[in-house]
Amino acid sequence: MIRWGVLGAARIAGNFVVPAIQRSSNGRVISIASRDIERARVFARQHEIAHACSTYEEIIDNADVDAVYIPLPTASHFEWCKKALLAGKHVLCEKPIAMSASQVETLIALCDETGLICGEAFMVAHHPQWTYVRDCIANDAIGKLTLVEGSFTYFNDDPNALKNNLALGGGGVRDIGVYPIVTTRLATGLEPLRVTADVTIDPRYGTDKLAVCNLVFPGFVLHFYCGTQLARRQHMIFHGTQGWLSVEAPFNPGVYGAARVLHRSDTAGSIDVTDFGAVDQYQTMVEDFAAAVRGERPSIKFSLESSLANQRVVDQVLAHTDKV
Repeated sequence: MIRWGVLGAARIAGNFVVPAIQRSSNGRVISIASRDIERARVFARQHEIAHACSTYEEIIDNADVDAVYIPLPTASHFEWCKKALLAGKHVLCEKPIAMSASQVETLIALCDETGLICGEAFMVAHHPQWTYVRDCIANDAIGKLTLVEGSFTYFNDDPNALKNNLALGGGGVRDIGVYPIVTTRLATGLEPLRVTADVTIDPRYGTDKLAVCNLVFPGFVLHFYCGTQLARRQHMIFHGTQGWLSVEAPFNPGVYGAARVLHRSDTAGSIDVTDFGAVDQYQTMVEDFAAAVRGERPSIKFSLESSLANQRVVDQVLAHTDKV
């Protein structure tokens, strides 16, 4: 069993990732840290974790901890990834793993130097619906891919929310805009040649509340929008010359809808529906990571090099932000 420590009692940790680790076949959380020790103790009781700590240093300095999971605010990711790696810990960090591509490059160099594993927690890379979409595109099931459309939105207007705090790395592009980008890259195996975007800033918080983006890939275009003050929606459509694929809940199946892909074929003149049931993409993610740590597979499924490619696109999108 890989022994995990968790830096921070964030909602995503409590609702998804820590329960997934506790259910997993090859890992257990043995320690949780929060700067509010009572919050750490409550979290530990809820998730049957043996130790609650008041500092993150207690986790990364603990010889009994093999790997750490970092669900801290975005602006803290790079700092604590770096500290954990230098302390000899493997690291799984929430997305985005850094604030810039140059920070990801530093983490790659640290992994090369230490021989440790560091990965970004893109759970979508571990859901079989994306393997299905990738295979359909590769096998010309929709003809030549020409256009990809996507969205990811929710409404959060809380001035106290971390997602609306610029200093902590808040904003919609970093929080949710990463998903249409990464899933298009995963489904096609291609990288964008050109990125343009229209990014709207909320003057109250300084964070981006709406981004409308166009990414030109070899042979097709990705058009998507993400927003933090819009009614909740997720969708991804891959439109080809002879059909299309519609991923109904592409990023958070079970929360935004069922894990289901619709395949329209002009040749067959019909729509086929493929349901994927209640797959726990968080559990498959942490099991993949732990297997790599245990040496049972050569690397994690979603590499830090792929994180770097994704971050480069995010940096380009945010470069189009109107600062006025």
